[in-house]
Amino acid sequence: MLSTLTPRGRFLVAGGGLLLVVGALLGERPLVQLAVFLLALPVLSAAMVARERFRLGARRTVTPARVPRGESADVLLEITNADTRPGGLWVLTEGLPGDLGRAPQFLVERLPEGATASLHYRVHGHRRGRHVLGPLRLKLVDPFGLVERSAVGADTAPLLVVPRVRGLGPEGPAGGQGGGGEGSRRTIAVHGEDDVSTREYRHGDDLRKVHWKATARTGELMVRLEERPWRAQATLFLDTRSRAHLVAAHRAGAPTGAWTGPGGDDCPPPDSLEWVVEATASIGTALASRGAVLRAVTDAGELVPPSGRGRLSTEDLLDRLAAVGPSRVASLAPGFEQLCRAAGDGPVICLLGAVGPDDVEALIRGRSGPTVDAAVLADIESWAGHGVARGRRELSAASRGVLARQREDAAALLRQAGWRVAIAGADRSVGDVWAELGGPGSPGAAHVPSPASAAVLSSSAAGTTGGLT
Repeated sequence: MLSTLTPRGRFLVAGGGLLLVVGALLGERPLVQLAVFLLALPVLSAAMVARERFRLGARRTVTPARVPRGESADVLLEITNADTRPGGLWVLTEGLPGDLGRAPQFLVERLPEGATASLHYRVHGHRRGRHVLGPLRLKLVDPFGLVERSAVGADTAPLLVVPRVRGLGPEGPAGGQGGGGEGSRRTIAVHGEDDVSTREYRHGDDLRKVHWKATARTGELMVRLEERPWRAQATLFLDTRSRAHLVAAHRAGAPTGAWTGPGGDDCPPPDSLEWVVEATASIGTALASRGAVLRAVTDAGELVPPSGRGRLSTEDLLDRLAAVGPSRVASLAPGFEQLCRAAGDGPVICLLGAVGPDDVEALIRGRSGPTVDAAVLADIESWAGHGVARGRRELSAASRGVLARQREDAAALLRQAGWRVAIAGADRSVGDVWAELGGPGSPGAAHVPSPASAAVLSSSAAGTTGGLT
């Protein structure tokens, strides 16, 4: 019985026991009678609650069943009394993960036989992922609130919080390009078929792409620069390594204003990993709307549709990205190998965290040839200083300088190999970075650091030098 007492019931029992002792010592019979009454009341309440029987049915309707990060969903919880007797005083608590907010509580009193009570509450998708609503916890309480009895149901309902899809606009490397069958190519011509863009021959280039007229004119072996059509097949690569990102510490209900973001964004990504996940979702959605066959690969493996093979639809891509989290993979090389196998003749877009020249060498070797692919490198230092370094000490000025130099060296190496490169910081939107990839002279253009990035890199805060290992 003691285990079923509420705090109020425990205080009542303690008070009754004290009165009983005082009344016995002083010989005051009224105090003893009052003490007996106080001690008997919880016993009677416990007996009443223990005899109560119930049969409940619970049904949840989540609208919508999948929401973007930062959006809310409405839940209709229908409670049905399936017993042949009216219910008692029920306190219902809905089980919710901390990522969706505080667990709601409801009070239902004497629900008639076969009747249904409709209860409403709202959940907010603070964090991307697959969440479970429920189970429902029922507490039977006596009218005095002295005793309670709990029971937990087995009914649950899923809620999927997917990445936010940002609008990209008509700019970007995929803008304005023609269609074509899978594996077809489009030549980049400046003034006509006789003036095709060329570059010097590199080890691994296909000899069938040698441009003999340019070779004869320059005296060096030259190859044609061709760009694969974005409406055939496009493959996205997502770097999810925990050592390559600053991952935000979870704080349910944290105000979005606590995070740095581009102007006008009411729900900016809280960390660099969320930024590249949302960029993958946004770019993939834009390419799919233009007819591209999508494939997506992470450092931990390929994201495949439910069938296990074939193209990824927009819904499949968002569903798979909803469950993507930081991985413990140390090297990008295995992921790059799988990327090169999956991409085939289609273009590649890589969204990377903290990388250096050694990290991108395998990618350049695997994608060598007269092609134009794109890479986005995350400026993770721009997310530092906002409480996002979960489980790590703050980055020192020396560490930030090392990361910046490694990133610029990796970007220069990619540009030399013919890649289009852009740098993504906390103050840059996905649309701005996408437009930069498709801007004039993108393959060799130098990135101008954003003001926020420059401020972070010039910080002189004291600390221990260290990377993201």
